[in-house]
Amino acid sequence: MRLGVGMKTWTYSAFGGPDNLELTHQDLPEPGPGTVRIKVRAAAVNPVDWKIMAGGLSDVLPVLFPATIGWDVAGVVDAVGYGVQEFAVGDEILADNMQDFVSRGSMAEYTIVPVRVAAKKPQALSFVEAASLPLAGQTALQGVDHLGLSKGDTLLIHNASGGVGRVAVQYAVHQGIRVIGSASESNHDALRAMGAEPVSYGDGLADAVRALAPDGVDGVYDAVGGVTDVSAALMATGASIISIADPSVIALGGTWLWVNPNSADTARLADLAAQGIITPHIDKIFSFDQVPAAYQHNMDGHTRGKVVVDVTA
Repeated sequence: MRLGVGMKTWTYSAFGGPDNLELTHQDLPEPGPGTVRIKVRAAAVNPVDWKIMAGGLSDVLPVLFPATIGWDVAGVVDAVGYGVQEFAVGDEILADNMQDFVSRGSMAEYTIVPVRVAAKKPQALSFVEAASLPLAGQTALQGVDHLGLSKGDTLLIHNASGGVGRVAVQYAVHQGIRVIGSASESNHDALRAMGAEPVSYGDGLADAVRALAPDGVDGVYDAVGGVTDVSAALMATGASIISIADPSVIALGGTWLWVNPNSADTARLADLAAQGIITPHIDKIFSFDQVPAAYQHNMDGHTRGKVVVDVTA
């Protein structure tokens, strides 16, 4: 135990908004069996972070106060726990550090990561790019895979310009799936550049999709919520649907998807990004002392891609 050695970390001790976040000093954590400690270089903001902080998922994920916020992380292995053979001190890794409780998060100078959710960071990716990938990227990959579509099938992605949607678009297009993506008009050029056919969300969405897919779509990836009825009206016979935001899709025989972080999918995602098949899109980078502002920015909406904190800045 390295007595007297501490770290800075952004914690909250009660449910609430970004104003509840405090920059505190905590003891340096020691890795246990099957885990590594990393010196954090970058950490990404996800909506699930502030939903947990607000108490919205307390029935699903217990929160142990004071809790350090954040899951997505990229950094350098600083110490390894008993039995760890996958990584060594000095390895650069990335992870969606989701666990079965909320306590030791990524918005800290150091954090503990189970090896089961981590993968080595390709040299082609910066730490900021790597940190932006794990949660949204694995959610996208696992969702598209779950839909079971084939080359030439048509997939409708709601909120295609968001953090999950952008990865889902690129991954599906790479597999030869035709993608129709809903987004605001200001994001249509970006979607076209990724190989999708954009439509505007809101009034007129159904007519716009029908004009592109008169026989209906073969799959729907809902990354926004509140669109189950319009999705049902646009699905061809036998079509599949998932949602990461709305359990009402279960009534359609669909799946309410909860990401399953694992090292294999993290490595697969990192490799796709290193090859340029998936391009991380960073909306804005904040410094470590701006963590509350980073979460407020994400909560305000209209982000294009990911919000990332450079912990070294």
